Amino acid sequence: MTLSSVNTAAARTLTEMNTAEARKPHLTIARSETHDTLRNCVRRSLNDYFNQLDGEAVSELYPMVLAEMEIPLLEKVLEYTRGNQTKAAELLGLNRGTLRKKLKQYGLL
Repeated sequence: MTLSSVNTAAARTLTEMNTAEARKPHLTIARSETHDTLRNCVRRSLNDYFNQLDGEAVSELYPMVLAEMEIPLLEKVLEYTRGNQTKAAELLGLNRGTLRKKLKQYGLL
């Protein structure tokens, strides 16, 4: 294999990867006429949260943020799967028992 053919193959692979990445759906939230990533929405929400604290002490932030993210995630996935917990667990990459535990934890069952 020549250096030229290696470069061509590498360029073709990179193009295929970029094309596949472009087809991959991204989690976005509509904001007027633009789209924003879920990560940026969370970042903005946390920034707002900290700005509103006004020096007040905070504890157990991690479980609070997880609950704020998990509840709507579980609700929308169950809505998408029409309440099918087996499909929902598969979609989330969770064991069905773990999904049921989380649904009970958040009063969604």
